[in-house]
Amino acid sequence: MKPENPNATKPFRQRRARLAKALGEGVVILPTAPERTRNADSHYEYRWDSAFYYLTGFREPEAVLVMVLGRKPREILFCREKNLEREIWDGFRFGPDLAREAFSFHEAYPVGDIDEKVTELIANQQTIHTLVGADPAWDARVAGWLNAVRAKVRTGVHAPAEIRDVRAVVSNMRLFKDAHELAIMRRAASISSVAHVRAMRAAAPGKREYEVEAELIHEFCRNGARSPAYGSIVAAGGNACVLHYRENNALLRKGDLMLIDAGCELDSYAADITRTFPIGGRFSAAQRDIYELVLASQDAAIRAVRPGAPFIAYHDAATRVLVRGLIDLKLCKGSVDKVLEDGSYKQFYMHRTGHWLGLDVHDAGDYMTKGKWRNLEPGMVLTVEPGLYFRPADNVPKAFWNIGVRIEDDVLVTPRGREILTAECPKSVADVEAAVRG
Repeated sequence: MKPENPNATKPFRQRRARLAKALGEGVVILPTAPERTRNADSHYEYRWDSAFYYLTGFREPEAVLVMVLGRKPREILFCREKNLEREIWDGFRFGPDLAREAFSFHEAYPVGDIDEKVTELIANQQTIHTLVGADPAWDARVAGWLNAVRAKVRTGVHAPAEIRDVRAVVSNMRLFKDAHELAIMRRAASISSVAHVRAMRAAAPGKREYEVEAELIHEFCRNGARSPAYGSIVAAGGNACVLHYRENNALLRKGDLMLIDAGCELDSYAADITRTFPIGGRFSAAQRDIYELVLASQDAAIRAVRPGAPFIAYHDAATRVLVRGLIDLKLCKGSVDKVLEDGSYKQFYMHRTGHWLGLDVHDAGDYMTKGKWRNLEPGMVLTVEPGLYFRPADNVPKAFWNIGVRIEDDVLVTPRGREILTAECPKSVADVEAAVRG
């Protein structure tokens, strides 16, 4: 069960080396995610912790990464022991010996030995770098190790004086995607793009939203992406005006719009695409007006994604276009600056234009530093997703009622500008209508 490619562990080794250099001294202790009970004795499908996976490539539960930093570095994995009886029921386990070799660690031990081993490893260290405040049970465990060392001070050892949250450093590393990550993300974007086209062709009047959702999942799985990156939003008619709609059971009616926000997870990396299209194949006049306005705002936002631009710039670019259009449609009153200032546009556009994307769909990384929006840099990947949503209201003409439009793409910041990873997913009016008609 070794990786087929001997270089498969190289990106993870390089990340651990970068983390060690950034921290300098101390001991890193980073657990993976626990298994979660769904009901009775059944578990949810296991999903490892993203930060742990980023540094190890290891996907089994009950695992902990320990890194002793400094002049004599040690990279240690604690994991489940081999257990042939449990493997009959649950499947293959690496066990410490094979995991050490396959994932390029200096040492590996059974996770059952961690209390004794970690107490030894943190003795005479100044700092523990771990998760702080994320899980009370984990906080208590770290405190137990610390107290075990404190109890030995009369033997001449000293206990760490600091416990630091390692997430900030790891999150900043994750913000910049390396070549290994980008190759996966481009493939995830391609699979998700094809899945959206499949869903467009399947969305016929009389079907249910969950039937269209099934087409997405089918396309994900047949291309090796075993699960969605998040709960798919498959929203017909007025349901498209619910930003995090999840029921996915309504009837599709000819003439309504359908909004699908869905992306696959491939090798732990997320894609995130939203497309809106007419059920039956033709936009109405009002639907087309709103769709083209959102598309124009997305185009302005994408053009604002470039190195050196503050993160907020592409949201501001999208919002100005949307506000200008809302004024032209007599849905907002006043000048662009006045509407931006009074916030009346937020009745129709109430969310930001995007977020970081990577191992998590809302990926790690700060948006502001020292009170200022951070600037975009090459290697960052973000979503660009403006939208407009019109619930029935006295100040909204009936032609616009229950129209919800969002258009979302995944965009990589490059040294000269940007790369749209999801460019193959149709989004012009003509291309969308053609895709729906098959």
